[in-house]
Amino acid sequence: MDTKFSSAIHALILISESQEPMNSDQIAESVGTNPSYIRKLTTRLARAGIIEGRRGVSGFRMSKKPEEITMLDIYRAVNETENVHLFDVHQNPSDACIVGHHIRPVLDSMFRQTEKSVEDRLAGMTLADCIDHLRAYIRDEEKEEGKTR
Repeated sequence: MDTKFSSAIHALILISESQEPMNSDQIAESVGTNPSYIRKLTTRLARAGIIEGRRGVSGFRMSKKPEEITMLDIYRAVNETENVHLFDVHQNPSDACIVGHHIRPVLDSMFRQTEKSVEDRLAGMTLADCIDHLRAYIRDEEKEEGKTR
């Protein structure tokens, strides 16, 4: 399974919450991957105008506020596509079979409808929403830890 999307969200939260620019080594350590993978993601995010790197300054800063960045923006940036693509139809169905002959247009239509629903949901969620959920999760976890002490 491809993890570009979740890795990019992780990186963006780090960048947006940091007082100082975050570099690819710092981000990679938190994400649990290598810096070259992070550089590929940050290049795509910068190309989309979500983050920026400045000459003479190591690291990245946000170009937009988290409230202005939808999850769909992030998905599109790191996957370099306009549409969410979750499903593929198998390549060689038999035209000699009635199901094989008709399966591609049937599944293409169903899959595209589902992917459009996902696009709509992602367009309605922002990076700020994700940050808020993370903060709430941390607060809840801290409360639970306080109860068990």
